[in-house]
Amino acid sequence: MMKFLSKIVFWITGWKFVSVWPKDLKKAVLIAIPHTSNWDLLYARAAFYLMDVPVKFTIKKEVMVGPLGWFIKALGGIAIDRKRIPGGRKQTYTEAMINMLKTEDELVIMVTPEGTRSYAPRWKSGFYHIALGADVPVVIGYLDYKKKEAGIGTIIYPNGNMDEQVEELKAFGRTVTGKYPDQGIK
Repeated sequence: MMKFLSKIVFWITGWKFVSVWPKDLKKAVLIAIPHTSNWDLLYARAAFYLMDVPVKFTIKKEVMVGPLGWFIKALGGIAIDRKRIPGGRKQTYTEAMINMLKTEDELVIMVTPEGTRSYAPRWKSGFYHIALGADVPVVIGYLDYKKKEAGIGTIIYPNGNMDEQVEELKAFGRTVTGKYPDQGIK
């Protein structure tokens, strides 16, 4: 049903997807860039349904209750449980996502590295630490509003040289146009 609705959304709005998810890639951290508008979720979600990418996004478990929780789960939301770990402290979101990726056979978690729809000169680094800790690649999922294209871009395997690898990801991000270009990657 969601794939059919996604086809309709893309047909009505004139969007297309221009690449496919690597068939052998079962686990990854997917960074959705550039993130400049609330519309990004609609087009990104539709594109990943059309590409058959079983993408999930994380949300606090407290939000995942009742009808709203059911709706969020249907869109790919998964609850993060920051349970207590040995030592008595609560695990961080990063630790929780690393554990999820390590225990699941197939899981693609989508995050927005900017952490906001506004211009962010520095990306949040959690996505990189998650991928490094879970030993999975970071994959760019992008929306280019100028061309009305959605696709898969650069794929990196974290090697610990975060600054250099994040710059490689940003370099790709500079080649696509967000809905509000002045809020995109510089």
